[in-house]
Amino acid sequence: MNNEYFMADIFERLIKNYGPIGQHRERAHGYFAFPKLEGEVGSKMKFRGQEMIVWSLNNYLGLANHPEVRKADADASAQYGLALPMGARMMSGNSDLHEQLERELAEFVHKEDSILMNYGYQGIMSAIDAICGRHDVVVYDAECHACIIDALRMIPGHRFVFKHNDVEDCEKQLLRAQALVDKQQSGGVLVITEGVFGMAGDQGRLKEIAALKKKVPFRLLVDDAHGFGTLGKTGAGAGEEQGCQDEIDLYFSTFAKSMASIGAFMAGPRTIIDYIRYNIRSQIFAKSLPMPYVVGNLKRLELLRSKPELKDNLWKNALALQNGLKEKGFDIGKTDSVVTPIYMKGGVEEATAMVMDIRENYKIFCSIVVYPVIPKGHIIYRLIPTALHTQEEIDLTLKAFSETKAKLDAGAYKVAEIPDMANK
Repeated sequence: MNNEYFMADIFERLIKNYGPIGQHRERAHGYFAFPKLEGEVGSKMKFRGQEMIVWSLNNYLGLANHPEVRKADADASAQYGLALPMGARMMSGNSDLHEQLERELAEFVHKEDSILMNYGYQGIMSAIDAICGRHDVVVYDAECHACIIDALRMIPGHRFVFKHNDVEDCEKQLLRAQALVDKQQSGGVLVITEGVFGMAGDQGRLKEIAALKKKVPFRLLVDDAHGFGTLGKTGAGAGEEQGCQDEIDLYFSTFAKSMASIGAFMAGPRTIIDYIRYNIRSQIFAKSLPMPYVVGNLKRLELLRSKPELKDNLWKNALALQNGLKEKGFDIGKTDSVVTPIYMKGGVEEATAMVMDIRENYKIFCSIVVYPVIPKGHIIYRLIPTALHTQEEIDLTLKAFSETKAKLDAGAYKVAEIPDMANK
């Protein structure tokens, strides 16, 4: 009997390769990666002791520090603590307030019922896992969020990807999916897309995709994390904005953006939501959403319904920023949401040098996206306007970008490696 084993240490492999972003950790940690913003959440916060105009927070409607929200959060924490309810909702963690929030969310997005989830990322992963069996086929947009991609890695069935927002290619993939279902004589087709794509800011072509139901039978799931609260006449999202909310079979959103909170929900037909409620593993085997979050989210939803001026202010600021950037010759792509990307050319080293300049000398805090998330030689600044930003802050930001873009084009940021700004 051979007692010799191949001696491989899984940790050794990890230490040898920290990954495309982790490889920069010794120079980037605490500055370019894992920065610490301090103070009250708002359009201005402190970074390394300096006050900055902040364009990196999804606090779209400014609810994070709204006085009514802060009071509701504080009062609920004092009344209930963070422990109640104990246990998973199926066993011992349900409450009238959890069910009230579900009813109000369903009504707000014009669906029969909804289910609460502790977190958006794990929630949509687990919901897709609960919905899709081994004979089902998923057709999804190439630029769907990482949580959807991770969910698709878990499911046992087939999946086909269509080119981003390409309705013609979506139809092509739907026909492939239907042909496979016909061959199997089993299963169904689920299309997954987004209300707003969080990187580029363009809305998913929901109405055109939903119209394909006339040609091929399928169900439509929309992740509207960035559209909920920001789009539509009442803030009910991208489906309401495009006039096709009824054609969305399952509507998903997180509370982490326009609601400035924790948690998520999925809404749809009562029978299907009930199926998910009894089969979604991330909720069946996890502690219930704590009561202060539930009470706080009820207050946030009330403000979404009763204060349309929050969304109006958000859009006023977003359009001022976007129009100002376009007037100065910046490429902001095809955004038709408040998400505001700025596309530039340059390497990782140049991008980080530019970020350091815009933070240290212009007191602007915003986030960049570089390789490997996007192709080499490209830079995307991703600016998130909120209802709290002022015109003065927008003007200062436009001035800062004009000046730093000129420096980038002149080669002023060409450096051998990313600046060493890590916490020591």
